[in-house]
Amino acid sequence: MPPLTGNIKVTNSSVTKRKRVSGTVVPIVNVQPVFNYSYVLSNQWEDAVGAWITWLRIAGIPSTTIRLRRGHIRLVARMSQTEGPAHLDLAALVRVCSEHEWSNEHRRGVRRSLIMFFEWALGEGRVDDNPAVGLPKVPGGTPNPRPCPEHMWAELIRTAPPREKMMVRLAGELGMRRAEVAVCHRNDLLRDATGFALVVHGKGGRQRLLPITDDLADTIIAFCPGGYLFPGQDNGHLSAHYVGKLIGNRMPQGWSMHKLRHRFATLGLAATGDLLAMRDALGHASVATTQLYTASYAGKVRDIVEAVATPLPPHLTSVRTYQSV
Repeated sequence: MPPLTGNIKVTNSSVTKRKRVSGTVVPIVNVQPVFNYSYVLSNQWEDAVGAWITWLRIAGIPSTTIRLRRGHIRLVARMSQTEGPAHLDLAALVRVCSEHEWSNEHRRGVRRSLIMFFEWALGEGRVDDNPAVGLPKVPGGTPNPRPCPEHMWAELIRTAPPREKMMVRLAGELGMRRAEVAVCHRNDLLRDATGFALVVHGKGGRQRLLPITDDLADTIIAFCPGGYLFPGQDNGHLSAHYVGKLIGNRMPQGWSMHKLRHRFATLGLAATGDLLAMRDALGHASVATTQLYTASYAGKVRDIVEAVATPLPPHLTSVRTYQSV
């Protein structure tokens, strides 16, 4: 076997760094994935995408959003086989977008990224028009939430080591996104006369205050005396991608950490019936987004059917005829 070095192959997936110590291959834990790409675009594309990313950073766009938008543009650039943005027209965009079996939500995201990119490129004089505005608008996807089932939740809680168990609890008991879990800090835990609460740092720099149980608060206090709950190499904490990989790897194939957030939303709505409160708890701007996260419990549907089947009192079933006055 050839000697292993400390280098990491640059890919889009999670990576593991290893070294040889006294003839034994030893994994180095807590090494962050490198978010570079194994393919290189033309100079025109690389220059344009790089300048656009700088523009997005100056605008204060979250790093997770930047990574998503960059991936969209690079994929389209590679699939289009063009020299640069100025050579990409509407026909080429239609061809590229039609070659993939994407969900509606993903198509909406790619379309938005393309419009944003070409709008910037037009302002910079790199292109003469914005071909992406000609792409058809994509309707929102039909709500199809898939909350983590309780047997899977119980297995995660039972088998996960302390660090991963804390991540699981934050996602499943508070509905926190992987990026919100990654940046959770000990100073985010607060207490007032009503009990404990946690400051959650959400998308777009928005914060929300979530009440938490005494049990979870005591666990956080015991788990982390100070600093980030999950220290790492991404500005002092683990990256959102790495957090998601850690938990996703502990779940069956086809499941992800985000389904723990769906669990929180579904159980919370089933218990309270308050969609507006659930919207605030999840940090959504719209109730419509919250509805994408919440599955209907079979028991609730049965309650509706049985309620309709049960005869109602006459004062609720009588039909009144009104006359104009």
